[in-house]
Amino acid sequence: MWKRSSKSAAYALVFAGTALAFAIGYSIVRAPAPSAPTAGPMSVPPTTATLEERVRASPRDVEAWSALAAEHFGRERFAEAERAYARAVELTPSRADLWSALGEARVMASRRDPMPAAALVAFRKALAISPADPRARYFVAVQRDLSGDHAGAIGDWLALLKDTPPGAPWEGDLRRTIEQVGKVNGIDTAPRLAAIAPTPPHPGVAGIGGPTPDQMRAAAALPPGEQAAMVEGMVASVEAKLRANPGDLARWEMLMRSRMTLNQPARAAAALEAAVAANPSAKEQLEAAAAAMGLPGR
Repeated sequence: MWKRSSKSAAYALVFAGTALAFAIGYSIVRAPAPSAPTAGPMSVPPTTATLEERVRASPRDVEAWSALAAEHFGRERFAEAERAYARAVELTPSRADLWSALGEARVMASRRDPMPAAALVAFRKALAISPADPRARYFVAVQRDLSGDHAGAIGDWLALLKDTPPGAPWEGDLRRTIEQVGKVNGIDTAPRLAAIAPTPPHPGVAGIGGPTPDQMRAAAALPPGEQAAMVEGMVASVEAKLRANPGDLARWEMLMRSRMTLNQPARAAAALEAAVAANPSAKEQLEAAAAAMGLPGR
């Protein structure tokens, strides 16, 4: 797959950050991680320095390591993300989500090998713990494609597509991956793709690469530890992107919507205030969006 196209194209599903990183990842649920700092009226997303201070202060706090790893990943510092995720799985080796995140970081950190052996080990550990882990399933199928089993890889991706939640942000990229690999290898994927009806993204998040409220609620069924890691990774990824591009109004709206879905109105209000401070000319638009979400006092 990477041999036929650019590496970035082959990583179409990566959180992506993640999605797959924001992640399929994914990988947002009902509550923030217990160690997350409390947002105040003028709060801003935590910085790398803040997260590094957290792991120094609490070196055995797996959520702090996961948040730091997600921050590095969101900023494309993949080697640093790999080291932080490695520490997280060392602390909690029973977490499938952390193993698959580590595998993805190892893939992205690799400069020559599109599927390092250590990454495949991490993905297989994730699947041994949770056979449904979508990120691990995707990348193990990538390995099948790289090994020459294109039909097998397509079959695995189709199975993943069938299990994909409605409106998942990686759905479109997954369909394109199936189509492209099929086209290159002379495999007709159209009938099987047509049999799996596409689902529309939630209004306001199309093209942003983030989770929908329905996905966030569905993720609440995960074990508490996996919930916390998904929260840390997904929120950190959105906030990292906003630090890099504070003018992205759609992403600010997604962050506010996520906070409201998580029943965090104070943090949604803080996100609105930060968004308006960064984009004063868009104040009316942002406040109208907040009001439509039911943000108190709007």
